[in-house]
Amino acid sequence: MTTSDSRALRVEEPGAPDRSKGWGLVLFLFLFFTLNFADKAAVGLASTRIRADLGLTAEQYGLLSSAFFWLFAVGAVVLSAALRKVSYTWGAGLLMCSWILSMLPLTAPTTFGVLLASRIALGFFEGPAHAFCQSVIADRFPPERRATAGALVNAGSSVGPLIAAPTLTWVVVNWSWHGAFTVLVLAGVLWTIGWFWCSERLPFRRPADLGSAATAPDPNGHIAVPFHRLLGLRSFWGLVLLSFAGYLISSLKVAWLPAYLSEGLGYPAGTVGVLAAIPYAAAVVVLLSAGALSGRLLRRGRSSHLARGQLTGAYLVLGGLSMAAFAQLDAGPLQMVLVVLAFAVNSVAFSVAFAGASDFLPAHQRVAFFGCIIAAYSVAGILAPYGLGLIVDQATTPAQGYATGFSVVGLVVCALGVLGGAMLNPERAKSELERLSADRGGRS
Repeated sequence: MTTSDSRALRVEEPGAPDRSKGWGLVLFLFLFFTLNFADKAAVGLASTRIRADLGLTAEQYGLLSSAFFWLFAVGAVVLSAALRKVSYTWGAGLLMCSWILSMLPLTAPTTFGVLLASRIALGFFEGPAHAFCQSVIADRFPPERRATAGALVNAGSSVGPLIAAPTLTWVVVNWSWHGAFTVLVLAGVLWTIGWFWCSERLPFRRPADLGSAATAPDPNGHIAVPFHRLLGLRSFWGLVLLSFAGYLISSLKVAWLPAYLSEGLGYPAGTVGVLAAIPYAAAVVVLLSAGALSGRLLRRGRSSHLARGQLTGAYLVLGGLSMAAFAQLDAGPLQMVLVVLAFAVNSVAFSVAFAGASDFLPAHQRVAFFGCIIAAYSVAGILAPYGLGLIVDQATTPAQGYATGFSVVGLVVCALGVLGGAMLNPERAKSELERLSADRGGRS
């Protein structure tokens, strides 16, 4: 084995698993996702300065926040399909480079039009990130470890803003909001250097035999159905509803939580940076504990319907109820506890629930399937930030607008959590796909 091969983050050599390298891959994907969500959070953390600098109303700021998601679904589908032909080493590296280039114009004084275009481009290139990471994890970990590995990677969605909230807020307050994007660009460059130095040396095009050499056998490899049949499964639509609910929370947390703490509740700028970080810290605990609980339920022989679908739905209902409740309370300790609960549960929909989909999907169809899920839930990222901005602008006071908007979203999240949790049933989906495969085989 060469020196470069010994440094690779390969999960398995042919015939023998190498778990330490698998967890090394998880670490880099965790950092990848950390930067992904720090990028998303930057505009929200700098919202007050951006609105003052560019003279934006709440509606215009909501439009800016939603612009990130205008091409997010397109990127999720188109780039996810393209990444199927590229090795994961080059896929992750190219995605990070595209994020860096998208943010470069914001490192210097600019206009609203340039800021809007930059966010649209960043949304397009960040679209496939989640599907890409979950597909890599699903290829390299067995079902009982998949939720935990996926949760660790998805923890970056909370750790990114957790680190970014106090750090970028300090940069914005003491320097400028352009400085915040400079920090993110430099962090992306450092990750790219480390990734290409440490990751597995693979050719640009994905090797045809990669699955047999580098991954465990596909437990669903015997399933052979047209892709459109996957989109007709109840579990597909259950996952759409769960992830849509999760992204309603995610998009409001990234776009509006700092502004709500400042404008709606009256906290000073320095305090907002600290308070905005608390839900992200709690989300790491919630995410990892939910992944561990899901795996434990499976190891004890409980159904994946319970361990994946119903468990995710229960977390989302808790978050929705907390959101509807905090919107009715004045600022204080109890209200802040409910804010933390409301904004800490969203990532469970993107780790535990997605692990449930991997339980019945053939490996070669995962990326495209996940891309379709992401395309569906990204609509929440378009509607929620802009809709809340409209409500705030039309309300008598900003505080009243926030209360109305968060109450409505909380109740919607509860409804979607109940329906999605009932519909996501991996065992039933797998049985249905096996039956369809057998029917196709019998006819042929």
